[in-house]
Amino acid sequence: MSSPRFSPPSRTAGAIDHAAVGAISDELLDWRFKSVPDALWGLSLTEAARRNPRLFESAPGAGDGFVGPFAVLDDEAVEHNLRTLADWCARHGVVLAPHGKTTMAPQLFARQLDHGSWGITAANTGQLRVYRAFGVSRVVLANQLLDPAGLRWLAAELDRDAEFDFTCWVDSVRGVELMTEALTAAGARRQVDVLVELGGDHGRTGARDDEAALAIAEAARRSPAVRLAGVGGYEGALAHDSSEAARRTVDAYLDRVRAFTIFLARQGFFDGRIMVTAGGSAYFDQVAAGIATGWPDDLEVLPVLRSGAYVTHDDGFYRGISPLGGTPRIDDAAPLRPALRVWAQVTSRPTDRLALLTMGKRDASFDEGLPEPQVLRRPGAAPLPLDGHEVTAMNDQHAFLKLPESSPVEVGDWVGLGLSHPCTVFDKWPLLPLVAADGETVTGFVRTYF
Repeated sequence: MSSPRFSPPSRTAGAIDHAAVGAISDELLDWRFKSVPDALWGLSLTEAARRNPRLFESAPGAGDGFVGPFAVLDDEAVEHNLRTLADWCARHGVVLAPHGKTTMAPQLFARQLDHGSWGITAANTGQLRVYRAFGVSRVVLANQLLDPAGLRWLAAELDRDAEFDFTCWVDSVRGVELMTEALTAAGARRQVDVLVELGGDHGRTGARDDEAALAIAEAARRSPAVRLAGVGGYEGALAHDSSEAARRTVDAYLDRVRAFTIFLARQGFFDGRIMVTAGGSAYFDQVAAGIATGWPDDLEVLPVLRSGAYVTHDDGFYRGISPLGGTPRIDDAAPLRPALRVWAQVTSRPTDRLALLTMGKRDASFDEGLPEPQVLRRPGAAPLPLDGHEVTAMNDQHAFLKLPESSPVEVGDWVGLGLSHPCTVFDKWPLLPLVAADGETVTGFVRTYF
């Protein structure tokens, strides 16, 4: 196996095959897309969007309107979030490789890259293959890649495309050995760039102490199949709120990442630019400070932030914990905006204090907080804010809506709900309408590939 000299990645934005992304809009709408009205069946996504259909029936018996429940994306909020974090990262000296698992939507990847994202992050081989089908040129796989079939495919893809820039993690000596065996068996001609992953007590993957991490680095340096390119990890597995104690835990972890990277550099483990990466969507302000500052002048470090949920933000977990959430911790950027909403119809009101909605676990996230009732819509009436209403439980296809005294909710009404944790919403919807500022006019469609 050849060992080409380390070629440091560029800071320039990653690329995507815009023609392949554009071809998504040629797909025809039909029964496979559970919320699309049959009036749009047989049209391409482009043709349907040109009609600017409305989410709700324009008049009784009109035959239009989407089939509930349906999830929608606020296009203006998405654009605001893309622009906000891109500009913030540029000001703070980090490049952004947002985690694509949040949306698995190449159309949104393209918008992120067009806003200057350096690459896209993946979690597994299946996601990576979707990215490559749409020509994503630079990918960080934030896990070890160990299965022989996946490594065989990766070796062929790297050999096929000299412009494909790929990096993954290693968190054990055994992992390095398995990668070496599989890549060698596959006849790989290009080495795979790897980052030593640092974990922490009560965390997820990653070396728990520097002794174990050093052994992993040494194994990577010995391997003819991989090339040590830096250090990575995920602080979000170590802290789960915005308390001072949680923030101190994150800072201590980032200090360790920096110190260990400097130690490896002084021991001659790197040849050229060093990639250092961390960052979910909860502590990206601390991550930027931790990986973009404090380096010796003679080290060339590429700090890579991997936040992904920012693209839609939310009305729950991230609203409460994000640096640009409901109570911003930083003041040099506008707060992020929630861009996801699910609409469900009231199908039953069996008691004065309970209504059932046509939305459940198959339609909305519930792992980091239940949906938040926000607005009531009734044909012929102006939307009405829903104060004092609460979703208390969800079944597969129903949500239990607790009603305050004298609630206006009636059977047949539509309820718009904000969602928490977008990462467990997109996988439920192969197609999401993009809506205009009025919240009801469809201007486009986003296709997901889970």
